[in-house]
Amino acid sequence: MASPSSSPPRIPTGVPGLDEILRGGLWPKGMYLIEGDSGTGKTTLALQFLQEGVRRGEPALFISLGETTTELRESAASHGWTLDGIEVCELVAAGAALSGEARYTIFEPAEVELGATLKQLVAAIERVQPARLVIDSLVELRLLANDPLRYRRDLLALKQLVARRNATCLVADIPATDQASDGHTLVHGIVRLQHSPPEYGEDRRRLRVLKFRGARVRGGWHDFSIRTGGIEAYPRLVAAEHHTPFVAEPVASGIPALDRLVGGGLPPGTSTLLIGPAGAGKSALATQYVVAAAARGLAAAVFTFDEGAASVCRRAQTLGADLTPHLAAGRILLQQVDPAELSPGEFAHLVRRAVEERQVKVLVVDSLNGYTHAMADERTMIAQLHELLSYLNQQGVLTFLIVGQAGSVGAGTTPVNASYLADNVLLLRFFEARGQVHRAISVLKMRAAPHETTIRELRLDGGQIQVGEPLAQFQGVLTGTPQYLGGTESLIPPAEP
Repeated sequence: MASPSSSPPRIPTGVPGLDEILRGGLWPKGMYLIEGDSGTGKTTLALQFLQEGVRRGEPALFISLGETTTELRESAASHGWTLDGIEVCELVAAGAALSGEARYTIFEPAEVELGATLKQLVAAIERVQPARLVIDSLVELRLLANDPLRYRRDLLALKQLVARRNATCLVADIPATDQASDGHTLVHGIVRLQHSPPEYGEDRRRLRVLKFRGARVRGGWHDFSIRTGGIEAYPRLVAAEHHTPFVAEPVASGIPALDRLVGGGLPPGTSTLLIGPAGAGKSALATQYVVAAAARGLAAAVFTFDEGAASVCRRAQTLGADLTPHLAAGRILLQQVDPAELSPGEFAHLVRRAVEERQVKVLVVDSLNGYTHAMADERTMIAQLHELLSYLNQQGVLTFLIVGQAGSVGAGTTPVNASYLADNVLLLRFFEARGQVHRAISVLKMRAAPHETTIRELRLDGGQIQVGEPLAQFQGVLTGTPQYLGGTESLIPPAEP
């Protein structure tokens, strides 16, 4: 492979996100193995690779050893593609000859020698002179060879032919059980595709670059999806690679008492955890910051796992905040997320796109409970959440994570202990006074700025959010069972009807 100083231009794969994982694309004149079990997306990736070649005006050849041209055409049509511009060499069952669809001689692997099949394969390459070549799949060649040594020798000869004809080749295969027959040592790179069914929801699909000669790639597993239009990969987020200078001016809520509670405003480039039982006002507070930011001309985003977009708008309107003009102007992005259909990698991709394309400065994840449902296990969730928050902090984004606690009063439990990841923690509680249920808010933690240590009442009625004076006449408010120590003058009076 050429040295970095004389490296040839890379070959784009046509798969969004994959070139970023490969740090530029494929080396030209190389042979690359796309490996995975049935249904993982090998043929889709191969067709997408050839579609990119057609778009660039490059000769493209698909040599099929397992599917008919009709099946390939149907696969392409399911993604809105055609096979126009792609030469198809069909080396499959002899019954396909009756349809008259094959463009070259038809062979049945069970009845012919490997040498004859390879001869026709080479003839197709020599005739088309492709810049992009796909061979799908090596399983049939390996079965015909019936001998690991012969298989490797013929695969090496094919690799040398591809290089001489200046083609870039993808070969599809399933993972081989015999290491002597897998061809891993002969190819320039290996991309492994994997899918696994969760207990509920859409299959989780991941890919990993096992090998790539001559360059570093982004290692580890990366989520990807297959939808109409093909494969889209979501490179694993590495926060250290993304940093944008920003002005550390506190972000105000528009509620003076709340801003005093948090020391004048929440610092940008920090994450804030809003913890409390259902109905305590967590989403309402986050929405207040979103609307206040939009009113100042800043872009904001709300990713909701638990509520529909219409419900979020109605709730905001009851508190005197109309999201409609901000949504229409593009100042607020409101997106509902289905954790059963969205992988963590795709969610991180959505967040990153909102920050980098829309310049979002205030972002809400509502809620962390819903986010955990998209994760395979808690250890993975904590690692990915840490990376996502680090990325947002380095972009100067004020992030709100909403965490619902089990139970209505007292110290409830949370689905995951994320408090150590957050820079700021705001605690909301219910308490009883004068025979009525009230809400309380306090700051448990702020890393970047001083804050009040008081507990204040929070009221959400009357078409607005109100924060009262410190609850100096009560003790034990955070436990949900306060003791009355004096008058009730510190309570916010009921709103006028």
